[in-house]
Amino acid sequence: MGAVVVSGVRTVETHWITMRDGRRLAARLFLPEDALDRPVPLILEYIPYRRRDGTRTGDDEMHLYFAAHGYACARVDIAGTGDSEGLLDDEYVKREQDDGMEVLVHLCAEPWCTGVAGMIGISWGGFSGLQIAARRPPQLKAIVTACSTDDRYGCDAHYNGGLLINDNFGWGGALFSYAALPPDPAIVGEDRWREMWKARLDDHKNHAALWLQHQRRDAFWKHGSVCEDYGAIACPVLAVGGFLDGYAETIFRLVENLGAPVKGICGPWGHKEPQAGVPGPAIGYLQACIRWYDRWLKNMDNGADRDPDMRLYLMDHAAPRSHMPDRPGRWLGFPQWPAAQIADTRLHLGSGGSLRDRADDAPSALQVSSPLTTGVMGQEWCPYGQGRIAAEGARDQRADDGGSLCFDTAPLERDLSFTGTARMTLRIAADRPQAQVCVRLTDVAPDGSSAHLTFVLLNLAHRRSHEFPTPLTPGVYEDVDLVFKPTAQVVPKGHRLRVAISSSYWPMAWPSPERTTLSVDPAGSHLDLPVLASEDGLVAVEFGEAVHARPGAVTTIEPSRQLRSVGIDVASERTVLDVLSDDGRFILEETGTEIASWRRKVYGMSAHDPESVTSTVTCHEEFRRPDWHARVDSEISFRCDRENFYAAGWVRAYDGGQLFAERHYEETIPRDCL
Repeated sequence: MGAVVVSGVRTVETHWITMRDGRRLAARLFLPEDALDRPVPLILEYIPYRRRDGTRTGDDEMHLYFAAHGYACARVDIAGTGDSEGLLDDEYVKREQDDGMEVLVHLCAEPWCTGVAGMIGISWGGFSGLQIAARRPPQLKAIVTACSTDDRYGCDAHYNGGLLINDNFGWGGALFSYAALPPDPAIVGEDRWREMWKARLDDHKNHAALWLQHQRRDAFWKHGSVCEDYGAIACPVLAVGGFLDGYAETIFRLVENLGAPVKGICGPWGHKEPQAGVPGPAIGYLQACIRWYDRWLKNMDNGADRDPDMRLYLMDHAAPRSHMPDRPGRWLGFPQWPAAQIADTRLHLGSGGSLRDRADDAPSALQVSSPLTTGVMGQEWCPYGQGRIAAEGARDQRADDGGSLCFDTAPLERDLSFTGTARMTLRIAADRPQAQVCVRLTDVAPDGSSAHLTFVLLNLAHRRSHEFPTPLTPGVYEDVDLVFKPTAQVVPKGHRLRVAISSSYWPMAWPSPERTTLSVDPAGSHLDLPVLASEDGLVAVEFGEAVHARPGAVTTIEPSRQLRSVGIDVASERTVLDVLSDDGRFILEETGTEIASWRRKVYGMSAHDPESVTSTVTCHEEFRRPDWHARVDSEISFRCDRENFYAAGWVRAYDGGQLFAERHYEETIPRDCL
């Protein structure tokens, strides 16, 4: 990724945007120098991650580049974060959207703006773009949404397939810390910053516990889920992400369901913007965004509306490794999506662990009761740390396959290009009213190594509805429909395709209340695999070089690091996943602020006891200048028994090394078909 020096741009460190109720939100502006004489469209990024320090370098890299290409950019802190006044209620609340609408009105009325706007963002910022687009503000003409979701319950860092995932605590612990951080006294004033900080701490919440109170797809999750009404979005949408990311399926659903102009790009990346995408290759994402905005904000007939509906990166086989800096493969351009070039191949579960193109006459039912730690070789649900040598990808699946019920094809006679969303019908029964199933697809090489392709999770109590779950009747078979996470990968000639079925998938998913045994009837089970059957009609895909603007100077004091280990205590048979994400210690030279930040998550479980599972997330944030030293330490922890979850947490804020405020949390949350 190349850094370019931009010119003709001026920045405004703090521009205040006053809401109707008197609260002021803080924005950092990036403007073409001649924008007052020659107004330009606005690009808004609206997130809670502290524009003055937390995202400053990344903001420079993106928004300086956009401003140098004829756009005014605003990086706005959501209320109660960074230097913005007010309080942070939770993620994606209505007031946040209301404020965003007011922000657009205010900024589009500035003399340097033409009165039209686009939005951009990754993760929270991508959510914001979709949610505000669904409100149809007249100023908003197009959005770019990366690594985001259309369904806050079905595809976000809380639940997957109706199962509680540990990202609820990993992300919840991070937000628990972010929400407790102070404003910068250099911006809000020496006379106000402590008052604002105290108000934030007094209002502070254990968000992970709040989300755990909503274990089914209720009104809490429907709010902000644009899948509730795709027709509400009228402006053009460019949906972007990566197959390794937890949100890949959103790209496919948006392209398939939006009535507004929409295009999809899905590369091999984790939770990263594509100009810094890992695994590579990274692409010229910023140029692609400018092309999108030029078409819809400047009415240039540049062909962006005629680009392929879907641009997918078809990954070649790669030996399983926890981190891949690059992924060999090639781009495919599908003019229409769903694509005529893709056809489903039906494969049946057969006797003797076979996977074949025709059904057996009468294969016997099979049972599996997986070790609770089946899944420890899997990937993170959402790999956030890609690019820092983070070992978040799936490892060789043989150990997890050993705890699963496996069905293999014969060695393939030709390459199989698996492209899109696989589906499966599984005839299944369980010996308990509450159970779960994970199905993985893997690529088994001639040497026996098993490379992860994709997976699906399902809380079997949610087999008919995520809103109205119903316990199973033990021993009664039911047909369950499963939809896998989409992917695009080549399974080479001579390899085998494997279906692996397990009754547990930890540490990604919290286990069922009791050990369960699943019974699978192969005669009623089949896999529909989307296969690239022809390349006729596909169009070439070209992206520019991955570039960004050169950011402000940063001096590294201590380098960042990512540590990840799995340990087993042999005597107790307890497995512990320990992950440290340390941003190091560095100085932002433009503001003179020294920053240190790290997060540690520890997930543990004993091999045979689902009541032994625990999740703990600890965070540290520190800001230092000669006249300012603020620090926040925090921790959340969760455990369970068969009936309840038990949440605990604490946060301690320090001013100049002295304890400024402290909060403690304890809560019992009943399990609800989970």
